[in-house]
Amino acid sequence: MAGNTFGQLFRITTFGESHGGAVGVVIDGCPPNITINEEEIQKDLDRRKPGQSAITTPRKEQDKIHIMSGMVDGKTTGTPILLLAYNKDVRSEDYGNLKNLYRPGHADYTFQAKYGIRDYKGSGRASARETLARVAAGAIAKKYLKEKLGIEFLSYVEQVGDLKTDIDFKTVTSTQIESNIVRCPDQQAAKKMIKLIEEVRDDGDSIGGVIKGVIKHVPVGLGEPVFDKLPADLAKAMMSINATKGFEFGSGFEGVKLRGSQHNDEFYTDETGTIKTKTNNAGGTLGGISNGETIYFRVAFKPVSTIKKKQQTITKEKDSVALEASGRHDPCVLPRAVPIVDAMSALVIMDHYLRHKAQNL
Repeated sequence: MAGNTFGQLFRITTFGESHGGAVGVVIDGCPPNITINEEEIQKDLDRRKPGQSAITTPRKEQDKIHIMSGMVDGKTTGTPILLLAYNKDVRSEDYGNLKNLYRPGHADYTFQAKYGIRDYKGSGRASARETLARVAAGAIAKKYLKEKLGIEFLSYVEQVGDLKTDIDFKTVTSTQIESNIVRCPDQQAAKKMIKLIEEVRDDGDSIGGVIKGVIKHVPVGLGEPVFDKLPADLAKAMMSINATKGFEFGSGFEGVKLRGSQHNDEFYTDETGTIKTKTNNAGGTLGGISNGETIYFRVAFKPVSTIKKKQQTITKEKDSVALEASGRHDPCVLPRAVPIVDAMSALVIMDHYLRHKAQNL
């Protein structure tokens, strides 16, 4: 079956193309009586939309969201919700030269090989514009989880190229994240990152980096061993985002340098009688089940594949040609990917919370 649906109890199906009429999502299994409106969803979409700063694509889309079903008097009804955003600033003519050739590093070749046809205008479903739908759905999940459980999602840009912040993720706030256009809470590091992205953009190139995912106040018990462990589903969620190349949970690859005596998180009971751990190398889960500590992970994003620098490629007829791509593209996806990581985190936690409640009546 086609891979356009995500989740089990809180299930989303996204649809639409970058240069089609609209992009949207159907949410099935959403609990009733969640109070939410288009303006609240729009806040998250505005963090993802193109054209929001000098270091993002110049495409101008307002990404105005429309709630088409599943709501009455400002509340969810428990029936399927349809969220829709129309494409406005479409320039399909920019992609005419890509109709018969494959961009290096892009999905052009594999989509053609798999389906025998591809949407060369803006890349169709291979475009990151599809993630608009995920962010819209994630906004509903985020609000429910915040109001019911106090859960916070605080993803941020940790690294661009070889520039990295060493800020303590436990102290990061949403205000710090949104204080600059690169969405790095470390102001000094952010200035250097922005400068690097500008230099890469002006050179007609692109650059990648790392987003740190942080989820606070997750209750104990979420996760479904053995195949649907919470880190496993987070990994799948993050690796489904365009341009992702790596996922690291908790101590990740650095943890291999420690002995068991150093890596183990010792237990204690705090003044309220709550079981806690002295450290959090495990990243907020044990055995694939949340343990009440902050969940944290890292997601690596590659440089955007569509660049203005000349590259060698081939046509569908297998002729060698030189390509200097045109169109409007991000020199670095990370600033706009932060809300996408938050949204996918929320969709995973929401689905697992409902599954946990269904199993533990």
